[in-house]
Amino acid sequence: MNIKFRLMLMNFMQFFIWGAWLLTIGAYWFQNKNWSGAQFGAIFSTMGIASIFMPTLTGILSDRFINAEKLYGIMHLLGACTLCALPMVTNPTTFFWVMLLNMAFYMPTLSLSITVAYSALKSQNIDVVKDYPPIRTMGTVGFIIALWTVSYTDNETSANQFYIAAAVAAGLGIYSFTLPKCPPLLSKASATTKTFAQTFGLNAFSLFRSPRFAIFFAFSLLLGAALQLTNAYGDTYLHDFKKVVAYQHLYAVRRPAFIMSISQISETLFILAIPFFLRKFGIKYVMLFSMIAWVLRFGLFAFGDPAGGLWMIVLSCIVYGMAFDFFNISGSLFVETQAAPEIRGSAQGLFMMMVNGFGAFFGSNISGWLIDRYFILPNGEKDWHNIWLSFAGYALVIAIIFPFVFRYKHNAALKHAIEHA
Repeated sequence: MNIKFRLMLMNFMQFFIWGAWLLTIGAYWFQNKNWSGAQFGAIFSTMGIASIFMPTLTGILSDRFINAEKLYGIMHLLGACTLCALPMVTNPTTFFWVMLLNMAFYMPTLSLSITVAYSALKSQNIDVVKDYPPIRTMGTVGFIIALWTVSYTDNETSANQFYIAAAVAAGLGIYSFTLPKCPPLLSKASATTKTFAQTFGLNAFSLFRSPRFAIFFAFSLLLGAALQLTNAYGDTYLHDFKKVVAYQHLYAVRRPAFIMSISQISETLFILAIPFFLRKFGIKYVMLFSMIAWVLRFGLFAFGDPAGGLWMIVLSCIVYGMAFDFFNISGSLFVETQAAPEIRGSAQGLFMMMVNGFGAFFGSNISGWLIDRYFILPNGEKDWHNIWLSFAGYALVIAIIFPFVFRYKHNAALKHAIEHA
């Protein structure tokens, strides 16, 4: 079988697992279990906690002790077990710990999948820069198909979403052992010459001494929090319209996961527009456009509804592509061209840690607490209009401050990267 096709299949299953529950777990939580918003915020923080330490740990294991494809398979098999356990949980505290364990197994596979793919492509002298992006795009397709599967099988509020994800995780775990070998490349002798900071990627933290990097990472954390707001509450927001008689039978209320999948389709399309925007406006303004897009994402949700305001909800999903892609890709490009070569890998890890680690942790926990404290109506329902307006206000403050405090030098490496994007 063609190696590109095999890696496409790997990426498809990798993100299908996540897509089967990431956007619909809120509907399961609030519509099925009726547990609190603060407790739900803690559930989404598990991604952040796992992202802080697990990728580094598995990176060390794959560098020194075990083939990356085998470790990748083991993590998915263990993740399948925890996903099967989730429907059996009857209280939010236990649910938190089981989900944390699941995330500890899943989050490292995001970087391990890249390691396995790069190794397999390079072993056959295939151009990684040219041929990997289309392979990775199949991951987004897998995420979308997972959303559609859960929606059209009427499992958006059902525990079956976890069983669907577990089945694919188990399949990917077994399939991983058939992938090309990706053995450890770091010998014990060379490993011992590394300092403690180098081993654990801590030398990248020296970037915080630079004001422009410190500001960049601070905004990465703040936008990572915004990403968790939309992941956590978008689907359950549409589900809550079922409680309004006039909206109960509308398509957007019956199939909210399908509506939310427009966001992932948009994400795929906006990737293609990034080179044009980088060349036309430069990296700073591309980042700013992302922040403005977050304001629109939340603001359109605030005023939309599944009937006459459906166009606002759909437009919000389209805008998400810009909000997500423009900062994540331009941010990784900024790190790649501004950090010293010897710490570039660690710096990219630090960027991901701020977005998916600390950003996810604080965004999930604080938003859950705020909703429970300030946005619950007397009848017990959530005040979605003001929830989304407050999120939009948060993003607007970030967008206003950013251009005044973020300074950087447009060096030759960054100019070359933009011109060839």
